[in-house]
Amino acid sequence: SQISISHEVSPLMKLVSRGDTTVVDAYLTPILRRYIDSVASQLPGVKLMFMKSDGGLVDAQQFQGKDSILSGPAGGIVGAVQTSLRGGFDSIITFDMGGTSTDVAHFNGEYERQLENEIAGARMRVPVLAIHTIAAGGGSILSFDGSSYRVGPESAGSNPGPACYRRGGKLAVTDANVMLGKIHPQYFPAVFGKDGNLPLDKDVANEKFIQLAKEIETATGNHRTPEQVAAGFISIAVESMANAIKKISLQRGYDVTNYALCCFGGAGAQVACLIADTLGMKIFLHPYAGVLSAYGMGLADVRAIKEAGVEEGLNDGLLEELQGLMEGLGNQAKRELETKINVEEEIVRKVNLKYEGTNSILGISFDLDNLDVGMMREEFEREHKLRYGFVQVDKNLIVESVSVEVIQKMDTPEEALITRSRGLDEFPNPVETVQMFTHDKWYSAPIYRREDLQPGDVIQGAAIIVEKISTIVIEPNWEAELTERNHLQLSVRS
Repeated sequence: SQISISHEVSPLMKLVSRGDTTVVDAYLTPILRRYIDSVASQLPGVKLMFMKSDGGLVDAQQFQGKDSILSGPAGGIVGAVQTSLRGGFDSIITFDMGGTSTDVAHFNGEYERQLENEIAGARMRVPVLAIHTIAAGGGSILSFDGSSYRVGPESAGSNPGPACYRRGGKLAVTDANVMLGKIHPQYFPAVFGKDGNLPLDKDVANEKFIQLAKEIETATGNHRTPEQVAAGFISIAVESMANAIKKISLQRGYDVTNYALCCFGGAGAQVACLIADTLGMKIFLHPYAGVLSAYGMGLADVRAIKEAGVEEGLNDGLLEELQGLMEGLGNQAKRELETKINVEEEIVRKVNLKYEGTNSILGISFDLDNLDVGMMREEFEREHKLRYGFVQVDKNLIVESVSVEVIQKMDTPEEALITRSRGLDEFPNPVETVQMFTHDKWYSAPIYRREDLQPGDVIQGAAIIVEKISTIVIEPNWEAELTERNHLQLSVRS
């Protein structure tokens, strides 16, 4: 048996006075080693592995502090990519909305990584999945400064949490969705209040929005109902999250209308339609979307990445040297991985290029069977044109660094298919119908339980689908279809 764990320790980074990889690693590794030894002592005979920030698994004894910085979000990206591929989507934007923040990432056939990173003020040179984070989550605090609405960056966290958590917290994004009828206490676990045994408090959220609407009218003379105020805050949060997606896609030359928005995290499905509507995207939702970061670790491969700086001009004479350097890095990576029999192994070689005198680095493939400076420059310029909109034909190319990634493919089981037992003309019965405020009006929205849906069912908005680990809001102009893989695919109703 095997257990995979992610361990996110970025808050500890604030205690590191010098911003270099060696110091960060020296500080964090002993702390992690004590933790790993404690876990391993409770799991005799179990193969223990940890998720790294680059999206790969590594044996517990080789896990180091520098590998752990963004291991939690990395698990989410791996889970999103692997489940989306199984669902038939090979170009996706991952959208992970939790309590404090939202993480987005771009995938178009391969994982995107950054080698130079500044995290919590510490500069590190270590491979990390390219993740863009914004301070907008379910716990982001809502405020009015006398002239405008603000969402975050402060967060209510998990304790005290949003006002509806019954711990005296401030109004947050989650409260706005409660006010709008998109979250209903009876479908949430009763784990709130001081003793952790009470349902969400809908009344306190309503009262606080009523009071806030009065304050806004007094300050501006602008009359808004409490529902309109809550919807206004959600619009601001949605715009902020949509802009984050544009930054990693449209601003880099990618057409997001050809992508699927893979939503996960506890709050992702509550705003998925609103964000996808803004961007012209379709939506993919896995049944484990609420805990996809954890599920993703079970789908990850074992990986080792080795990288070396070069800083020399690209020319024919350098290619042979790079080939030798790549071979050495590959051997190092293989030694780091445990040799397994009958395991599919893949090797990915990259050369990181930049124009002379610039810092914009782009990684391109290093094909041992077809080493050609002209073709490498063409590939670099094609990517540079896509990313930045121009090329500089008169500038020399500099090889900033090279990297070799050795991947051992894990044998993960396929997800079981589900079958339909109802007739094609039979529709699932909602458990109840509620009122949901959206698009500046109230709608009647039936609530369905995810487990009552069968392949081929199409749920038209306005509607809500409740799960044990998530709530899915289907906006009025959207519809959701369940596939035989138990995936929900959402799209604008034609």
